[in-house]
Amino acid sequence: MKFNSIEDTYTLNNGVKIPIIGFGTWQTPDGDVAKHAVESALNAGYRHIDTAAAYGNEESVGEGIKRSGVNRHDLFITTKLWNADHGYKLTKEAIDRSLQKLKVDYLDLYLIHWPNPALIRDHWIEANAESWRAMEEAVQAGKIRAIGVSNFRKHHLDELLKTAEIKPAVNQIMLNPSDLQLEVVKTNNDLGLLSEAYSPLGTGGLLENEVVNEIANEVEKSPAQVLIRWSLKHEFLPLPKSVHDKYITANIDVFDFDLNNEQMEKLDGLHGVSGLATDPDKANF
Repeated sequence: MKFNSIEDTYTLNNGVKIPIIGFGTWQTPDGDVAKHAVESALNAGYRHIDTAAAYGNEESVGEGIKRSGVNRHDLFITTKLWNADHGYKLTKEAIDRSLQKLKVDYLDLYLIHWPNPALIRDHWIEANAESWRAMEEAVQAGKIRAIGVSNFRKHHLDELLKTAEIKPAVNQIMLNPSDLQLEVVKTNNDLGLLSEAYSPLGTGGLLENEVVNEIANEVEKSPAQVLIRWSLKHEFLPLPKSVHDKYITANIDVFDFDLNNEQMEKLDGLHGVSGLATDPDKANF
């Protein structure tokens, strides 16, 4: 698949189109910083904004969207269900709360943020099924266009699919050359789920990597741009995050170069070297 501009899209398994690069807001401070970052991203050309209830910045993200003046129907907005809100009733309330905080009438994508947090670890299968039922009803009510998951592995997806009437469209996971989660990506591909890549820059840890910098010099781009292009070459959807205008803009300036097979192999060879990988089965949040 060849991408030519930030306006290109993937098509989800329900037919909804999603912009190929999203603007991530994880760890973006609430308030003026988040408002400005989102406004700056939209002014730069992003049309896909990713947030979550757990990030604590939904209201500021909504304000940044409003300040940008971009038509809501030209945007793709994602947020996520946090761990304390699993279950049918709590999920319905959480969806409405996110809509209110973001000041929008509908969400383009809503994800279960974590499959088995400590709060529900003894009944995660039932809790996820009930949350999913509430999310499906929100789709039917026109509140959400597509639903998916985050940090799910094969056994989590297998259990969810036993009761789901709407198939997940997305699995958002940590993906970058040092965290290539091969088994999860294969499962996503087999099931027709788009793999979204949070922390596509390795939470910044890969920007100083020797291999990444060597390739950046070869293609005359920045390490961050190389890593984002790597995601697109794998047909992932990267969600780069920054609060600095110049980096926000640079992170979508990735369509005037390519990575050859040798460069991709070198980057794939970094899998596991930086120790950034996280284990969803052991996470306590």
